Amino acid sequence: MKPSTLYTIAVILAVAALFFFMTTARAKVECRVCMDYHGQTNCATARGQTQQGAMEGAQSTACGPIASGMDQEIECTRIAAASVQCRP
Repeated sequence: MKPSTLYTIAVILAVAALFFFMTTARAKVECRVCMDYHGQTNCATARGQTQQGAMEGAQSTACGPIASGMDQEIECTRIAAASVQCRP
């Protein structure tokens, strides 16, 4: 392999590691939220600095696949979750 190829791979790996560290270093709480919406159920996990932030992220992610369109997704995120499990 050429040295320039090795440098490129090293830079890409360094950027990926930095991105991973920056996105997980501040996450202090992890929540798993299950949503029931229009007869469908979906669960998702998210991390955040606060429990509220982690819950909102997980709820929004869980609603994505079971809601059709923006109106339903907004409606889904405003209903109570079927289950919530959080841990530090």
